[in-house]
Amino acid sequence: MVLMTKRDLKSMDTEELELFLGEMGEPKFRAKQIFDWLHQKQVDSFEEMTNLSKSLREKLAEQARLSGVEMVKKLVSQVDGTRKYLFALENGSIIESVLMKYEYGNTVCISTQAGCRMGCQFCASTLDGVERSLTAGEMLSQVYAIQKDCGERIHGVVLMGSGEPLDNYENVLKFLRLINDEKGQNMGQRHITLSTCGLVEKMMDLAEEELQITLAVSLHASNDEIRNQIMPISKAYPMEKLLDACKYYADRTKRRITFEYALMQGVNDSDACAKELAKRLRQKHILCHVNLIPVNDVKERDFVKSSEERVKRFAAVLQENGIETTVRRRLGSDIDAACGQLRRGYLKKEG
Repeated sequence: MVLMTKRDLKSMDTEELELFLGEMGEPKFRAKQIFDWLHQKQVDSFEEMTNLSKSLREKLAEQARLSGVEMVKKLVSQVDGTRKYLFALENGSIIESVLMKYEYGNTVCISTQAGCRMGCQFCASTLDGVERSLTAGEMLSQVYAIQKDCGERIHGVVLMGSGEPLDNYENVLKFLRLINDEKGQNMGQRHITLSTCGLVEKMMDLAEEELQITLAVSLHASNDEIRNQIMPISKAYPMEKLLDACKYYADRTKRRITFEYALMQGVNDSDACAKELAKRLRQKHILCHVNLIPVNDVKERDFVKSSEERVKRFAAVLQENGIETTVRRRLGSDIDAACGQLRRGYLKKEG
């Protein structure tokens, strides 16, 4: 479905802007000016680009657009101050993004698609499937809009909102390069985490890019029998194949893989699961650590988070077996902003 016909300037790097302006008969230096307006000053309209002539601004408005998002609602956690933003896209779809405040800086969790088609049973993002992928400009706009709202610089980004980032590979790659651009936000790649449920071919492609981002792999099981029940993607990519791809990625990039593991009572949280997981990871010699997450409530699902004692025990078993392990701090759960709780919606028009 084609939603927009005008060229999307916010998704262009300076070279692409130069080519576009050349087609319009404009000089190349205008590209750097426009890039600065979009990614440093973060304007939302051509009218605000005051060092461009009125005629050029009018031409740009006729032939191009500034892809963005519109904030329709903001929720603030009464527990930890986490903020969840509901953003409308141009077609009315609603995506959700989250601002998390840490001692070391502000991190934003963004969505890469409106919905998700991966079907993970414990995740709200996939309940209604996927409507469409976001452009690089729409991903950037989530960061910029939150930065404006909170009045503070965003230091890090996690691509863990709704959507499977590697199912939107080209746009996500462009987003990574744009937010890392020294003429824009100049956000260091090591401050960016990309989460995937395990699209092996795309993981291999990403390894070849040799980026310095952190790759987080949603594992959530110690064997294929359990993973097949909760993650349909496992039927296409069994754990052996997935872990081989993780090994290749870590070896190629020299970056440690984070394995995300949502603990669900009676499903994947036994001592036997912990021992099996540790054995698998040791056998592969993967540079990695495991991040344990007590599964968060999704009203349409029946999964129950593991008890605090069981989480501690699971972590202890992993550590006793030589696997570096952390337990993720839960943020924003009272406003459904925690891991696995983000979802897509649709903006209801009045009248």
